[in-house]
Amino acid sequence: MYTGSQLFFLLSGLFFMALVFSLLVNSVFMRFFHTFGIREKEPGMVRWNSSKPAFGGIGFFIVFLFAFAIYGVLFPKVSDIFQPESIGLLAATGLGFLMGLADDAYNTRPLLKFVTQIVCGLVLLATGTGIHLFGSPLADGVLTVLWVVGLMNAINMLDNMDAITTVVALAILLAVLARFLLMGPADDANLVIIIAVCGALCGFLFFNWHPSRMYMGDTGSQFLGVFVAYMGIRYFWNGTSMAGAMEPWRQVSVTLVVFILPIADTTTVSINRMLRRRSPFVGGKDHTTHFLSYTGLSDAQVAMTFGGLGILSAFLSFIALRYIPVWKPQHTMLYLGYSLAVFLFLFSLTKRRGIARPL
Repeated sequence: MYTGSQLFFLLSGLFFMALVFSLLVNSVFMRFFHTFGIREKEPGMVRWNSSKPAFGGIGFFIVFLFAFAIYGVLFPKVSDIFQPESIGLLAATGLGFLMGLADDAYNTRPLLKFVTQIVCGLVLLATGTGIHLFGSPLADGVLTVLWVVGLMNAINMLDNMDAITTVVALAILLAVLARFLLMGPADDANLVIIIAVCGALCGFLFFNWHPSRMYMGDTGSQFLGVFVAYMGIRYFWNGTSMAGAMEPWRQVSVTLVVFILPIADTTTVSINRMLRRRSPFVGGKDHTTHFLSYTGLSDAQVAMTFGGLGILSAFLSFIALRYIPVWKPQHTMLYLGYSLAVFLFLFSLTKRRGIARPL
């Protein structure tokens, strides 16, 4: 339908349209909604920086819906976007977005958020997006729901300093784009949607980079949590080699590498808080990002550190697909070893003596 150069300019144009729209819509929100999502006076609410409005996720979701709608216009003869998996993505992200919006506006109960996250996982599962690892529908279904709920909470918890969640989400989506670069197809609906969401994230980063003027809030983190969980299932958990082979250890190893930052931060925080007999879901200044700051890094340098690690992880996923045709035990050891090294590095920061401890 399109030549390679035409497709490149078309998708590039979509990215810049999303970026410009994100800049404009967030500028408008900054002008008219100064207090949305601010709950700094509530008991137990702990912020690393002074509270700022949290509506960045609204722009993400608008761009996502636009990309979803425009795909049929750009590629009318390719395929019908309204397939069960796409409908499931639309429904689950919409539910996550609405839950986040309600939480930013009204501070909903944690149980309601948890139940909603489970429903998001069940929606994806019911519409054909599930992890295929064990060969057992029950085991794979439980893992799928745990993955979605875990990612929604991990992305939410990672949104604890300026730009952290934004750069990590961009790195994860970069890893997905690398798969498309190698395996295609270039006219896939998910590729169009990913490029548009990346544009929205880049536009938001202008306002979210330190010193930030806004947060994405639960509106953004809940939407992104479902979105990256879906992409993780489709392209990493269920990803094949370039020869089309399904290799369970490749799937597990590469998925862990791509998502190691949100997993490591959430695991570290949960372990440390439970050891102190505190709830893992109560805010605090004890994230791995905060401890990087306690070592002397500026907020911008912390974001660059996480961004650099995210890009390295995306590069390793590219290497696994492009240069490792047959997955062997030594590859599993190397990739799991990298993931373990990142986790231990971040976890050890929270245990080092001489570093200021959070209040």
